[in-house]
Amino acid sequence: MPYEPPTHTVERSLRATTGAKVIAGVDEVGRGAWAGPVTVCAAVTGLRRPPEGLTDSKLLTVKRRDRLAELLREWVTSYALGHASPQEIDSLGMTAALRLAAGRALEALPVRPDAVILDGKHDYLGAPWRVRTVIKGDLSCVSVAAASVIAKVQRDKMMAELGMDHADFGFADNAGYPSPVHKAALEKRGPTPYHRLTWAYLDGLPQWRHLKKVRGRADGGGPEIEGQLGFDF
Repeated sequence: MPYEPPTHTVERSLRATTGAKVIAGVDEVGRGAWAGPVTVCAAVTGLRRPPEGLTDSKLLTVKRRDRLAELLREWVTSYALGHASPQEIDSLGMTAALRLAAGRALEALPVRPDAVILDGKHDYLGAPWRVRTVIKGDLSCVSVAAASVIAKVQRDKMMAELGMDHADFGFADNAGYPSPVHKAALEKRGPTPYHRLTWAYLDGLPQWRHLKKVRGRADGGGPEIEGQLGFDF
């Protein structure tokens, strides 16, 4: 199914309505994985025409995505990456971990953005950042699409490197996300140091369930559990 290429409509709107000059598109990858960090990219693109074929990273083949990321790293005005580790995800919860990773990416940019375009409907950043959320921004907005491609390629590379010492888990292919190979390795060997231990996948591993951690809710309520239930692929 063909998709319309992303545009600078949101960037132009922010310039016109807020006076923002430096605008960063922000997207994340790794939110739904069982293992590995959550990675956020902040990309500043200006209003120049992007490389041909730019779209949401999930719609690209691996080969095309890798090539496009290489082009984008040279094409963007600037970009930076931020990560939150599995341990930080377990300790803080996903929303706070996303905020941490995104803050690290934004603070690492050479020029502080006047405004941020955040993929999705939920503003997990908040003050002091001036945020515009855009549902499917990785498909419709140039700066967010660029961030999505760079983030995906970088995290996939990180996971492949982590997987060198844990070949049974297939991290080079599944990037820490649920897969039959990943499930089989977990059943046999249990979680690695790169797995998130507050996540519900451990409920499906009776021999490793004792490793599961429960994080208390920040509001003082009952336990808060992250992640996907079971192994329904």
